[in-house]
Amino acid sequence: MSGFARTKSVALVGLAGHVVDVEADIGQSLPAFSIIGLPDQAVNESRERIRAAARNAGVKLPARKITVNLSPATLPKRGSHFDVAVVMAVLTAHGAIRASADTVYLAELGLDGSLRPVRGVLPAVHAAVLNGHPRVVVARENYEEAQLVSGAEVTAVSHLAELLVMSGADPQLLRRVPVVDKPTDARAHAYDPIDTPDLRDVVGQIEGRQALEIAAAGGHHLMMIGPPGAGKTMLAERLPGILPDLDDHQSLEVTSIHSLRGDSRCSELIRRPPLQAPHHSITTPALCGGGSGVPRPGAISLAHRGVLFLDEAPEFERRVLDTLRQPLESGTVTIARSQNVSRYPAKFQLVLAANPCPCGQAGGAGNRCTCTAQQRHRYFNKLSGPLVDRVDLQLRVPAVTYQELNSALGIPPEDSAAVASRVRAARDAQHDRLARYGVQLNSDIPGALLRKTLAPDRAAVHSLKKAMDNHTLTARGYIRVLRIAWTLADLAGAGSPTSDHVQLALFFKTTVTS
Repeated sequence: MSGFARTKSVALVGLAGHVVDVEADIGQSLPAFSIIGLPDQAVNESRERIRAAARNAGVKLPARKITVNLSPATLPKRGSHFDVAVVMAVLTAHGAIRASADTVYLAELGLDGSLRPVRGVLPAVHAAVLNGHPRVVVARENYEEAQLVSGAEVTAVSHLAELLVMSGADPQLLRRVPVVDKPTDARAHAYDPIDTPDLRDVVGQIEGRQALEIAAAGGHHLMMIGPPGAGKTMLAERLPGILPDLDDHQSLEVTSIHSLRGDSRCSELIRRPPLQAPHHSITTPALCGGGSGVPRPGAISLAHRGVLFLDEAPEFERRVLDTLRQPLESGTVTIARSQNVSRYPAKFQLVLAANPCPCGQAGGAGNRCTCTAQQRHRYFNKLSGPLVDRVDLQLRVPAVTYQELNSALGIPPEDSAAVASRVRAARDAQHDRLARYGVQLNSDIPGALLRKTLAPDRAAVHSLKKAMDNHTLTARGYIRVLRIAWTLADLAGAGSPTSDHVQLALFFKTTVTS
């Protein structure tokens, strides 16, 4: 007896999901089981998992030639989440069950017939719903994550036998496997940030706190140079705490990226901007994404809509740092492979921190630096000019004095909540001004818009003309100064940047390089 049946699954290429038709045909030839349609090793190995799982669920695959086609055949198929879609298509073609051709299956099979969770369920379910296939079957451990997609009709299953009964199989013929609902503590899987570091802990550093507020308000990149113990790391770690919550679209995007990494926090949407602070020994694939088989998102994508903090930035390899240049401009990272190209979002705020020299003692009172000029040059040469030019705010962070440390005991510094309220007000002003142009933040304003429609008056930008004539400011730097000036105006509640705003923006852009 021959037969044909079709089910559905999803292939992920980067963060983009493509609905795949899983077609099964049972012929009259000698027993064989082949899977075609650009499957990877994990998909090919599913044949053995499927045979054992079906047998342990109480059914056997037909002893005939089984051909499974994953369509479209030109799209690479990677991962074990096709297992259930394949076995349901094969058993439907055999006549043992009646699986719906419109249901999307996303789960791996164990040899005992259990359904096991897989990575990337959130973007896969989202793609299924967008393509008009809201009915989805997942492993029980992936249920909360799949439910995050609005409009999805999710069915969670623990064992293949359960799914076969739902699809019309005779319960008397199946091997009954007791279903044990494992108690899950939602709090253990939800994104529950540890107490966010508060700005009230930062003593002194008036300019540093101001730069942090400007960075948060306008979405600008920041670089801080100062001696060890000055508070650079403390400031950087407190930037996410003054950023606004993510909206629904941003939360879904960020949570989808973490789902691809197999993050257990994905049982609910991530609402707070993430912070990634990789060690300086990180490799290019770990930073930008990659790996064998399915390219996975790297640290810059995990920092999407949040902060990427590179402490001791000159200790990173220069070629690793320079890979940031393209994502800083485009907001995406592209990972090319021989068979496909994966793209991941990488719209993050970059924060760089560095010592003034390898020993950290250069500058300030009582210069105790033991570094040679050559050592200093080699140290900062890791930070290429094009990379530094893409950083909007640059400032020197001096060491905290004894007077500042003790005066803070009487009057506590301003906390993150107060700063965050001003940041929200500034972002609301940006939204009111920029929404008509399809722009969200001042850091995203196109140069043409800043030179024409949103250009400050000539008197306000006179200092910028002098800086460009003296070759202390590039054309890219000119645009970035104007973006900072608009953010300063928004924080001050002004309608447009004044000369004071432009001069302060120029100070923050050139204070390190001048």
